[in-house]
Amino acid sequence: MNNPYQQFMKQSVSTMTPAEMLIALYDKAEQEINKAIIYIDNKDYGKASTSILKVQDIVAMLDSSLKMKYEVSENLASLYDFFSKQLITANISKDTEILKPLIPLFADLKDAFTQISRKG
Repeated sequence: MNNPYQQFMKQSVSTMTPAEMLIALYDKAEQEINKAIIYIDNKDYGKASTSILKVQDIVAMLDSSLKMKYEVSENLASLYDFFSKQLITANISKDTEILKPLIPLFADLKDAFTQISRKG
């Protein structure tokens, strides 16, 4: 039997515009980083690692979707590379001080694409 929530989520994702998808991914990355920080503070390193790995997967997906014919894509690729390195380091060291500065960066990207999607 299919889970109604999973069906709803699959339908929601399949009807998103590319901008809505980016915004959702940035938002999810923020959420998972916040969770990882809480887990690290509570010394629940397994859950922290899971959250950080989810963000790494999101960053990899974002990076792989770039169309390098656009100038902004090179800048985003560099930023995603930075995110990846920081996430790996944070996951190894379980250091929240590495994660905390990433939150406003994801928030800024989400806000930028939200503004762009409203103009389009």
